[in-house]
Amino acid sequence: MTHPRRTARAFLLASCAGLAATAATPQELTSSVYNFYGVPGLVDMPTAEMAPDAELGLSFNLSAADQRRTTVSFQLAPWLSGSFRYSRLPDFQPDGSDLFDRSFDLRARLLREGDWWPAVAIGLQDFIGTGAYSGEYLVATKSFGAKRQFRLTGGVGWGRFGTASVIARDTATRETDFIDTGGTANVDQLFTGPIGAFGGITWQVNDKLRFTAEYSSDGYATEEERGIFERESPWNFGVDYEISKGVRLSAASLYGTDVGVQLSFTFNPNDPPAGPGLDQAPLPVKSRPAPSADQLGWSGEWIEDSDRVARVRSRVTEALDAEGITLEAVAVTPTVIELRIDNRRWAAEAQAVGRTARILSATLPPSIETFRIVPVEDGVPLSAITLKRSDVERLEFEATSQMLDRLVVTGGTEGSPAELVTIEPYPRFRWGISPYFNLGFFDPETPVRAEVGLNLEADLQMAPGFLASIDIEQPIAGNLDELAFEANSEIPVVRSDYVDYIEGSSPRLERLTLAHYARPGEDYFSRVTAGYLELMYAGVSGELLWKPVTSRIALGAELNFVAKRDPDDVFALEDYEVFTGHVSAYYDFGNGYYGQVDAGQYLAGDLGATFTFQRAFDNGWRVGAYATFTDVPFEDFGEGSFDKGIQISVPVAWLTGQPSRRNNTTTLRPLTRDGGARLRVNGRLYDRVRDTDAQQIDARGGRFWK
Repeated sequence: MTHPRRTARAFLLASCAGLAATAATPQELTSSVYNFYGVPGLVDMPTAEMAPDAELGLSFNLSAADQRRTTVSFQLAPWLSGSFRYSRLPDFQPDGSDLFDRSFDLRARLLREGDWWPAVAIGLQDFIGTGAYSGEYLVATKSFGAKRQFRLTGGVGWGRFGTASVIARDTATRETDFIDTGGTANVDQLFTGPIGAFGGITWQVNDKLRFTAEYSSDGYATEEERGIFERESPWNFGVDYEISKGVRLSAASLYGTDVGVQLSFTFNPNDPPAGPGLDQAPLPVKSRPAPSADQLGWSGEWIEDSDRVARVRSRVTEALDAEGITLEAVAVTPTVIELRIDNRRWAAEAQAVGRTARILSATLPPSIETFRIVPVEDGVPLSAITLKRSDVERLEFEATSQMLDRLVVTGGTEGSPAELVTIEPYPRFRWGISPYFNLGFFDPETPVRAEVGLNLEADLQMAPGFLASIDIEQPIAGNLDELAFEANSEIPVVRSDYVDYIEGSSPRLERLTLAHYARPGEDYFSRVTAGYLELMYAGVSGELLWKPVTSRIALGAELNFVAKRDPDDVFALEDYEVFTGHVSAYYDFGNGYYGQVDAGQYLAGDLGATFTFQRAFDNGWRVGAYATFTDVPFEDFGEGSFDKGIQISVPVAWLTGQPSRRNNTTTLRPLTRDGGARLRVNGRLYDRVRDTDAQQIDARGGRFWK
């Protein structure tokens, strides 16, 4: 008998050979229609389609056997996607109780569709989880019709996809019982057991309506064995309708005995709801007059006139303030100007630099040729961007890349061309009130909970680098404090009693701190923060970061000593105290992809490391996934086995179209446990520094002229 793994390998090699033998150009086969497992597909079965690059999908499903699935999927790259699923399987456990299941998927495109061959993808479903939905598949999809409105799919699958329509059997025995704690990778089970065949066809009637017919290889074996579900037919028939942009309703007839419905939402960082934005038009670049028209200005002798110099500073200060940019200090010579600016409005530092350069072209005497723009945060210089005025005048209407090729990014610690004059005096006080929106996911009773309220933030900058801050939240409505979770950890309870803190005093004191930021060396940044560091902990936190401005690599170290706060007394502390800290390595892979590794001791005293992979977009969106492994045994950690989750940061400007530096950040964590729990300190250095380094100025440089 032919071994199934060899068969799959031969199929892939044949496909690649076909690709090499033709001159036709492969194309992306994409779809924003999600199947009942929350991935691009038919009804229950997958296809080889990928979602559009960077698309984030959220689906809520009521499926066969009254199973409920909530899935978050993200298209990490055009060829790779990942999904996290939270499901309720009624009466599924051996004792007849419900199973609340959390699982992770990965799928990768192996071959793009061509004129004569299909797209091919490989997928791992529930490869990290209890195994209730565990299955692997190899699938091909080909489009037909003038508008590619018909798509034919065929595939083979193992595990859940090999419980019906079996065409071959592996000699290995596949474990079918689910794992109580979940959270572990089912590596030894991959591509083992019976192999089932599935397929189907879709018809995209128009932009909104799609019909599907599917032949499923999922036998719902466990459900039938326990009398939960009766499967009379392998055929499923579905319809999908786009209610409005990014909102779809799906329904299907399932296995001849049941029906299912699904509501799905899709978002794409590259497609903001407010369009390209409502930024006010920048000042046009103003070219300098001929030397004969301003001999004094070209000669540089104006520098001897203190009144004229003061007027120049005043004009620049007022023009920058109108753009939401604070001029903190300035140094000027007849040919060079250095400005230290605090960008309060623009999400991309490149946009703040570009607007500053336009203002300088319109307000400075003509003898000044060199602009040195130094972004600062809390009075500390982060980098320096140097550009020529003649380039600004000449390249305003050329490709942005030409301007980026000519500017130079350095560390920002170089000596100023003249004495720096402070424009914005100390102390400085800033405050603001804004709405907040917090989400809680994957509670067994209610998969999605929410809380809305008002957030008060105030900062007192006493001197360069010295900052006092307060952050208060006042809940207004929501059910986040009704999370049904019992803190029953086998290790110190450091996070799993989170509900006690959001049920406590209102308003909530999230943070009350005194921080000091500095540049102890050319490539070094430092932070010391003391006070009520976050909702659950108070103490002292120190951090040192090595980050050359032109390097893709950064290294850091953090040490904290904290005590747990009393949830019933806003300023009181409990007896639990702990040292926690990490050494960290960061790497910028380019094209918006970042990797991070943090190794050290966590809040429960456990030792281990956190691995994070993130994708950032030039409009400020960030989506990442992390996993933390420590020396806490899986059985002591409890359900989930180890800490992992998905982090999503959405800029306010993307939602409203109005320029803003604020972001709404949500962590989709399967459940809150105590192993691998890390302190949440505001103002960690890498995120403060990387937005102004050479890679980010180049990556988001498309906004320089915006």
